[in-house]
Amino acid sequence: MSVIDAVLLVSTVALAIALVAAPRIGRRVAPFALPVLIIGSLLLWVLEGNWHWWPLYALIVLMFAFVVTDTAGTRRRAWFRAGIGVLAVVSILPWAVPPSPELPEPTGPYAVGSEIFRWVDEQRPEPATAADDRRNVVVQAWYPTEIESGRQWVYLDGQDQLPSRVSAIPGFLLSDLSIDTNATADVPVSPDRDRWPVVLFSPGYGAPRAFYSGLIADLASRGFIVLAVDHPYESAVTELADGTIATTVENIAADDPDALRLITERLETRTADLRFVLDQLARPETLGPLENRVDSAHLTVIGHSLGGAAALAALSADQRFTAAANLDGTLYGDLPERALNRPVLLLESDHGETGHSQRYLDGNRSLLERLQATGFRYEFSKANHYSFTDVPQFLAAPVRFVVTRLVGGSRGAANTQRATNDILTPFLLGRHGEVDRAATGHSGVTGGPLRR
Repeated sequence: MSVIDAVLLVSTVALAIALVAAPRIGRRVAPFALPVLIIGSLLLWVLEGNWHWWPLYALIVLMFAFVVTDTAGTRRRAWFRAGIGVLAVVSILPWAVPPSPELPEPTGPYAVGSEIFRWVDEQRPEPATAADDRRNVVVQAWYPTEIESGRQWVYLDGQDQLPSRVSAIPGFLLSDLSIDTNATADVPVSPDRDRWPVVLFSPGYGAPRAFYSGLIADLASRGFIVLAVDHPYESAVTELADGTIATTVENIAADDPDALRLITERLETRTADLRFVLDQLARPETLGPLENRVDSAHLTVIGHSLGGAAALAALSADQRFTAAANLDGTLYGDLPERALNRPVLLLESDHGETGHSQRYLDGNRSLLERLQATGFRYEFSKANHYSFTDVPQFLAAPVRFVVTRLVGGSRGAANTQRATNDILTPFLLGRHGEVDRAATGHSGVTGGPLRR
C-alpha cells in the first residue's frame, strides 16, 4: 500500500467513525471531506482498479447518501450508521492481504536467475488420475547470475486459473498478487564457476513451490543451483507440460481415516519425483541455461514439512545424494527406522509455538539415533511451522504483528529464512566444522552437532 492509498483509506474510515460515533461533528466535516475522498477514489479507480478498493468506494457512496439524505427517523439513522460501520470494517479487512507482498531480498553475493522445466516421466503412470497418464514433474530452477533485472515469471502457476483454495488460502486473495521474486528469467548462469552445487527442494504437503520463493532465492544467491519441485495433484496448483492446471486430488480411502496410508504413498511418489529430477540432470540437452553447469559431485536435497521427510527418503533411496536437510518435517512409513549413512541436518520451529506431534518427535528422534554419519539438529525460538515459507508475507505488517502475538511466529519469515540459509550453506557444501558456528551466530537458535 502506497502512502496515498493509506491516506485515502485512513481518511475515509476516520470520517465513517465520526459519522457513526459523533454524527454532529461528522456532518460538519463531511461537506469538506467527501468531495476530496470522491475525487481521490475516482483517481485510484482509474489508476489501479484492483478489488481491494471496492468496499471503500461503497463506503464513500453510503456516507454521501447519509449526509445528503434526510435521516430524521431514528430507525433510518440507525440503519445508515450500521451500514457505515460494517463497510468501514470491510474496507479495512482486504488490506490484511496487500496486493503486492514484499519478499526479503537475497543476501548472497549473486543476482538470481530462474528457469521453469515441465518434464514428463514416461516410465511412470500418474497415480492420481487415469491409468494412461504419465507422471509430470515440474521444476523451477533458481541459480546464480550476474544480471539483476529483466523478465520475471508469474509467482504462482496458473495464477489466472486458481482453484477456490490454495493451501487453505482463498484463491481470490492470490489471483491478483504481484510479487517480485527477486529472480530474472532468460539469463545465463554466472561464469564465476564452471559448475555449481545443486540442491533439490521439496515443498510442504499441498504447498506450491512458489510459497518458498524467499528462502530459495536467497539460497541461490549464495552460490547454489536450487531446483524447487512441484509434485502435481498434491500441490495446490501446478501447470503441467501440456498446459493442464492440476490441483490437489486427495483420494482418502474409507479405511484410512487419518490419511496415514495416503501420506506414505505420497512420500513414495515424491521420492520417485526427486530421483527423476536427478536423472534429468544427466541429460544436459534438457537443462536449458543449466547445461554443463551442474556439479554432479555435489547433489543435496532439502525440504519443508512433508518435503523434509521426502528429502530424507530420497537420501535413503539414492546414493547420488550427498546430504539431506529436513525443515520441520514429520516422518512417515518406515523412514524413522532407516539407518542413513550420509550427513543429515534437522531444522525445527519452536516446539512450544508449533506444537509438534508425538509422531514428529518420536520419528525424528528415532531416525537421528540410527544415523551413521554426521548429524545436526537445531530449534529456532519464536518461529512457527510457516516461518520457513512466504505465507507470513501475504499479511500486511500490522496484521502480521497481531497474528504472531496470537499464534506465534514472531521471529518472522525473513529472520527465519536467513538463519536457515546461514546454517544450510556450510552444511550443503560439506563444511561441517562451520555449521555450529553459523547457528550460534543467531540468537534463539539452540541445538548442535549430534554426539556419538
